Amino acid sequence: MTDAERLAELREIFMGAPEAVSTRILAVVASLTLATIVLWLVRRRTLREEYTPIWLAVAGAIAAISIWPGLLLALTQLVGAWTPRSTLFFFGQAFLVAICLNYAVRLSGLTLQLKNLSQEIALLRERVERGDAPVATPTGSR
Repeated sequence: MTDAERLAELREIFMGAPEAVSTRILAVVASLTLATIVLWLVRRRTLREEYTPIWLAVAGAIAAISIWPGLLLALTQLVGAWTPRSTLFFFGQAFLVAICLNYAVRLSGLTLQLKNLSQEIALLRERVERGDAPVATPTGSR
C-alpha cells in the first residue's frame, strides 16, 4: 500500500466518522440563540439594522449545517479539507478576518473624519477669538 493510498483511506475514515446527535442539537440551539440575540439587540437599538442580515445569515448557516450534515460533508469535499471540523474552523476564521477588515475600514474612515472635524473646530475657534466672524447659533436654538 502506497502513502497516497494510506492517506486516501485515512481521509475516508475522517469523512465517515459519525457526528454525535447531541452536537447537532447543541449547534441548532446555538444558532437559534444567536438569531434571538441579534433580533433582541436590533429591537433595543444596540445593533444597527445594516448588520442584521449578516448575523442572521451566520445563524441560518449554522442551523443548515447542523440539520443537514451532508451539506457540511459536501462542502468539505469541495474545499478539499480532511475533516468537517477543519472546514468549519476555516470558514469561521475567514468570517472573522472579513469582520476585522470591515471594522478596520470603518475605523480608518472615522479617524479621518475626526481629524477633519478637529481641524475645522480649531479654525472656527481661532476666527471667533480674533473676532473675524460672528458665532452662528445652531438651527432651532434661541
